[in-house]
Amino acid sequence: LSATPSQWPNNPDRPVEKVSWDDIQKFLISLNSQQAGNIPEGWAYVLPTEAQWEYACRAGTTTAYSWGDSISASDANWNHGADANQTENVGQYSANPWGFFDIHGNVWEWTADAWGSYESGAQTDPLMMGETGTSRVIRGGAWNHVGLNLRSAYRTQPGGNSSSSKDSTIGFRVGFQKITEPPTDLNATTALTIAENQPVGTVVGEFNATDPEGA
Repeated sequence: LSATPSQWPNNPDRPVEKVSWDDIQKFLISLNSQQAGNIPEGWAYVLPTEAQWEYACRAGTTTAYSWGDSISASDANWNHGADANQTENVGQYSANPWGFFDIHGNVWEWTADAWGSYESGAQTDPLMMGETGTSRVIRGGAWNHVGLNLRSAYRTQPGGNSSSSKDSTIGFRVGFQKITEPPTDLNATTALTIAENQPVGTVVGEFNATDPEGA
């Protein structure tokens, strides 16, 4: 991994860009390993799923953007004609209602999900796992895109349609979440699925069995 991948290096307050989804997986493994002694057992730094990203972006709002239904040059870093045509320092624009800065604009943000269409109807915390090399979803819009692409609901995939794609318009936001949950129904027949981005050595489940025969 490059320590200085960005198109505009030596700007520590700007978002990192020109990092692929594959690069981020390596970064997260390293980060979780380095921080293993400082984070609670069963928790890890991860890429947010697409659903988690939009939930955080909307922050309880139902409008096109987290601030309303229209966009201006004072709302975010996007291609409005009088912009800098590059990334800007994070925090120059107002945060969304939950305190997230630059979740609209500046750089697209990788999510954990593979690119694809979701099933119709309501879903709870959907996650499209995908396979190695599968194109991944990016959200949020970027400095060189029109305002419509910064909407909370807008989703796309990177040019090249690959998890190895890199561009000066694509970065990422790290999430932190509990990745292990104890089983609640030992008689369940649902297939076991394991989330991506878990550090090596993570315990994904523990089972205690009692022999009813007493043997």
